[in-house]
Amino acid sequence: MASHIVGYPRMGPKRELKFALESFWDGKTTAEDLQKVSADLRSSIWKQMSDAGIKYIPSNTFSYYDQVLDTTTMIGAVPPRYNWNGGEIGFDTYFSMARGNASVPAMEMTKWFDTNYHFIVPELGPEVKFSYASHKAVNEYKEAKAVRLGVDTVPVFVGPVSYLLLSKPAKGVEKTFDLLSLLDKILPIYKEVIAELKAAGATWIQFDEATLVKDLEPYQLEAFTKAYSDLESSCSGLNVIVATYFADIPTDAFKVLTTLPGVTGYTFDLIRGEKTLDLIKTSFPSGKYLFAGVVDGRNIWANDLAGSLSVLESLEGIVGKDKLVVSTSSSLLHTAVDLVNETKLDDEIKSWLAFAAQKVVEVNALAKALSGQKDEAFFAANAAAQASRKSSPRVNNESVQKAAVALRGNDHRRATNVSARLDAQQKKLNLPILPTTTIGSFPQTIELRRVRREYKAKKISEEEYVKAIKEEIFKVVQLQEELDIDVLVHGEPERNDMVEYFGEQLSGFAFTANGWVQSYGSRCVKPPIIYGDVSRPKAMTVFWSTMAQEMTKRPMKGMLTGPVTILNWSFVRNDQPRFETCYQIALAIKDEVEDLEKAGITVIQIDEAALREGLPLRKSEHAFYLDWAVHSFRITNVGVQDTTQIHTHMCYSNFNDIIHSIINMDADVITIENSRSDEKLLSVFREGVKYGAGIGPGVYDIHSPRIPSMEEIHDRVNKMLAVLETNILWVNPDCGLKTRKYGEVKPALENMVTAAKKLRAELASAK
Repeated sequence: MASHIVGYPRMGPKRELKFALESFWDGKTTAEDLQKVSADLRSSIWKQMSDAGIKYIPSNTFSYYDQVLDTTTMIGAVPPRYNWNGGEIGFDTYFSMARGNASVPAMEMTKWFDTNYHFIVPELGPEVKFSYASHKAVNEYKEAKAVRLGVDTVPVFVGPVSYLLLSKPAKGVEKTFDLLSLLDKILPIYKEVIAELKAAGATWIQFDEATLVKDLEPYQLEAFTKAYSDLESSCSGLNVIVATYFADIPTDAFKVLTTLPGVTGYTFDLIRGEKTLDLIKTSFPSGKYLFAGVVDGRNIWANDLAGSLSVLESLEGIVGKDKLVVSTSSSLLHTAVDLVNETKLDDEIKSWLAFAAQKVVEVNALAKALSGQKDEAFFAANAAAQASRKSSPRVNNESVQKAAVALRGNDHRRATNVSARLDAQQKKLNLPILPTTTIGSFPQTIELRRVRREYKAKKISEEEYVKAIKEEIFKVVQLQEELDIDVLVHGEPERNDMVEYFGEQLSGFAFTANGWVQSYGSRCVKPPIIYGDVSRPKAMTVFWSTMAQEMTKRPMKGMLTGPVTILNWSFVRNDQPRFETCYQIALAIKDEVEDLEKAGITVIQIDEAALREGLPLRKSEHAFYLDWAVHSFRITNVGVQDTTQIHTHMCYSNFNDIIHSIINMDADVITIENSRSDEKLLSVFREGVKYGAGIGPGVYDIHSPRIPSMEEIHDRVNKMLAVLETNILWVNPDCGLKTRKYGEVKPALENMVTAAKKLRAELASAK
């Protein structure tokens, strides 16, 4: 009876780690306090899995910030700007790399494959002196094995080849530098860790090599064979698992993986990797362990246990009963923690769901059934819930389905080209060159959160709530006018989250109280659950946007979240194609856009922060996704007048490979992350891509507490002017300001506006 979990959420069922981290960062608690909370969380996770009967329990999946950053610290790859002088890396250096500090910026952060999790991108080059600088993996293995717990875990690592493939050349290193050339330099560190683990009694070890599911060149695939050949003697006496997840594994990668020397077994995602099942059935090597990922690590729907058991039974004859292990499709990091904390979800919807804790139980139930100890009552309850979901009238809305079908065959483009629209908009808006704006949200203070919480708990009246929110909006508008920002926002004080806020007002959505998922560091999101057809019963933002516009003569942006981002940042129903759900959301947002325009809002921002993260990992699937995703965005604003300016915003991602799809969105203005990624976005324009719409590459990183100087922003905008026309360039931060403090926001925005004004004067005098 063999069961395995790839990885587990680290934040805690009530976000205990988040609060411990933020308290430590604010100087309210000590490092020892943070370590105590963290140790208690790890202990409870290991005990929970052990009590549930899981055989292969992971360790080293806990992190204070990010597992890739943990690997960077393990091998001592600290960029020189952090002034690390060797030895064991402590919190000061670790968190400076993650968040920046008063004097140096953070390392780049980008999306982890096609998830909403962000990792810290390693900065590497030929001059890096690698050394064993963090004993975290060994310490956690020993911690689990200690007498109090006595759990023999499987230490988990980002595999050496995937680590290098996910890295980037450091500043000053040639962009063409072959990162895989560093393999010989980092493998000795991995060997040191392996030796320590063996000495501590470890018998299994797991390397996550998720890049194997991507389109890799032959020389990249060869690096896997080279790495594991080199590690083979060090791993002697250990059972080695190599884990892949998030997609089908290509045939050439499957061949390489299943012939790696010294590897005992392989983990495959059989939820998103349906074609992988065929490869296993025809080409799985004899004598190896198959860790079959049949329980979804990325969604919150209860497993179809009967269906999964059928798949497992078909695999049993291929790999052998003693070599088949039931597993999750990926780490459970990407799902919510425990359904037991959801006391307000109605019973019917709750019966359709399984969070991480429940998925652990599902994995074990399948393993027991496979070994002849099937829990008939558990399987019967699961079958009843599956049937209830299929037949529930709450799921299906015929009129919504018909409206979505009617979209087919129409391209949904605005009638006038973007150049003519921008001319019409400028006549109406009369903006200066290099207009300044912000992305949407302003700091969410403790007081503001208290007001929203008390209103939700019915402790204050609607009248009191509206008064408090109106005062906050007025404060934000007044601040922007004092700073002389050109296009204003209302600051979004009424919003808890950019997706949840809209989902709460759309039909077909359900909400959790504690369904938190880590996005990066201490930042967690609570994705809505899309369980049925989506529609908009009434206007969602018009009241607040018109209230804000009445407070100023300057343009006030109406702020919406786009359909693709709502989709990609939700737990999406798995009983119909994702694009069908996206079209339904697009129609709901279209209604809101048109209502805002009727109410006199002339600038409307439809954020598509998550458009790229939904991009499939395989290039052959890109075109189909981008076609329906971009189409969904165009549906939202196809009906507005030429004088209504449509903005969109995109967050941390590599956009260079989808720039033509971004142009195809046909927005009037796009604001886009730029500063934290070494301005690599600008390289697209240096390479000759012509962009005719307005564009605002971010001029400073809002995810760091560091305040950029006026000179720094001035230089950054000057770099942009070298590749972009003056008349299309906007000046704005990278992202919304929700997570920052006013003491950071005011001086940063002041420096931003001053830099823009200085550049305007320089451009005018140069004429």
